[in-house]
Amino acid sequence: MLIAQITDVHIGFDPNNVDEFNQQRLVAVLAALAEGPNQPDLLLLTGDLADHGDQDSYLRLKAALGDCPYPWFPLVGNHDVRDNFHAIFPDYDDGHGFVQYVQDLGDVRLVMVDTLEEGRHGGAFCDQRAAWLDRRLGEAPDKPTYIVMHHPPVECGIEWMNTDPEEPWVQLFSAVLERHDQVRGLICGHLHRSVTASWRGRTVAICSSSAPQVTADFTPLDSERPDHRAMIQAEEPAYALHRWNGRELISFYMSAGQHPVLARYDERMQPLVQHLEAERPVSPDI
Repeated sequence: MLIAQITDVHIGFDPNNVDEFNQQRLVAVLAALAEGPNQPDLLLLTGDLADHGDQDSYLRLKAALGDCPYPWFPLVGNHDVRDNFHAIFPDYDDGHGFVQYVQDLGDVRLVMVDTLEEGRHGGAFCDQRAAWLDRRLGEAPDKPTYIVMHHPPVECGIEWMNTDPEEPWVQLFSAVLERHDQVRGLICGHLHRSVTASWRGRTVAICSSSAPQVTADFTPLDSERPDHRAMIQAEEPAYALHRWNGRELISFYMSAGQHPVLARYDERMQPLVQHLEAERPVSPDI
């Protein structure tokens, strides 16, 4: 099974411009998914879908996704506004106004978690969300499960994007997961960078943005002294492909755009393919 991920779309950064830069970048990613060799079985949209959380931007996003030949599942991030999101996407309410739900995919399960606190840039998680997550994880204690959410609970090192590991929401979220060993890992966005981290015995796979990226600068930052460092840069729009092989999830971080082909599978490359194949153990007949 192949799970695609797009995150931090930020449609509406340039209001009233249907050809804005972020919209063009989203279209490029959707085209790469549609035209590439690896069409996914489903698509995750992991928050910051609309830059200002307005209904018009959500309508534009919905229209852009209209031709997707596979199902897609949205979440909210810190730039989103729940009421406006629910007005356009009414099917993802957990019954208490949060954007939380479960997708059972046969031999693996995805649990979508809402980490938005409107007006706050960083993540959030409250007792009500914790109780919901605890119940939903308790429904399938033996099935491999991945949590999908916008904010990663890890300290990334880019100071203005950091999450403090002692933040109350991180501690509450961690306490829930400690009771559920079937949770293999987390799929997140928010950082506008492709990052893989080990967090409390689980893997956190963080996809970069379809919108412009955060500059990876780990030097100390003084909030009282602007130093004119680069903060945002426009590399190619990014997405991820998470491949579930029946045992584990393998994450590939991709980018849309023109990529020159330097080799193809032809007679010249065939000996290498055959050599690599011969190195693998022969599967026993079943």
